[in-house]
Amino acid sequence: MHTRFTTGLALLVSLLTSAVMAQTVLPLWPTGAIPLAKSGTTLTEKSITEGGILRISDVTTPTLTVYLPTATSSVAPKTAVMICPGGGYSILASGHEGTEIAKWFTDRGITAFVLKYRLPDDRTQTLPREVPLTDAMQGLRLIRQQAGKYGIDPNRIGVMGFSAGGHLASTLSTHYDKGPKADELAKPDFAILLYPVITFGEKAHGGSRDKLLGADKADPALLNFYSNEKQVSAKTPRTFLVHAMDDKGVPVDNSILYYQACVNNNVPAEMHLYPTGGHGFALRTKPGESVSGWPAACENWLKSFLK
Repeated sequence: MHTRFTTGLALLVSLLTSAVMAQTVLPLWPTGAIPLAKSGTTLTEKSITEGGILRISDVTTPTLTVYLPTATSSVAPKTAVMICPGGGYSILASGHEGTEIAKWFTDRGITAFVLKYRLPDDRTQTLPREVPLTDAMQGLRLIRQQAGKYGIDPNRIGVMGFSAGGHLASTLSTHYDKGPKADELAKPDFAILLYPVITFGEKAHGGSRDKLLGADKADPALLNFYSNEKQVSAKTPRTFLVHAMDDKGVPVDNSILYYQACVNNNVPAEMHLYPTGGHGFALRTKPGESVSGWPAACENWLKSFLK
């Protein structure tokens, strides 16, 4: 009874917070057709809450939800962060890995944008594996293009991702300059990765890998291309990593591989590994558990280079 009440209360607070905080919802593709989308789709977006977790699926119209600062920033003035919720590329956990994180940033004077990106789906998309990155690049590009409107320094725009959203954020960090769609406007100035999916190799989170690559999940070239520890270069943005060593969903090796790649390429990086915490904790950590200190560490990291 007490657990159900607590979960229900947390959900109510989350919903009320979302309603109060959300300033504007921006269509990701305001003009013209949405790239890589099949015409004539009738799929309806779904949003449900289970176990206190908001789950959004079947996204066909991607958006950015803007959360404006509620305080003057002493941490990182004129800074913005685009947040990529996780969910194994199957759903978007947009409550605790979206809205709640946005509030944490706005309370510190930082503008937050929660990205509702399309999930790989061959029913509605012509090349599903490219869709999440296409949306993430457009999100960063749109924030940079509208930086003046929101009082943001265009050189202080970061990306944050959780789990599979961490894979997307690290893909954006390492692939913005690759291929015919390369665009410097889509480059994050920094990245924050929590329990991220990084590799599609031996320590991969199989669900995220298989959902993104679909029928091509065993293609060696694609496995290498989307193993982001192999794509880090000197141009990769500085990165902050958080992972629990008892994570049974995404092995801690994922963060370690990315951190080591940053070190090897002289990319400034800071990594915090905690003995316990599991997977998917975001800000919902247990009192007294060491992993509950990650937000303070992240705040100090931001202060160290954004002054």
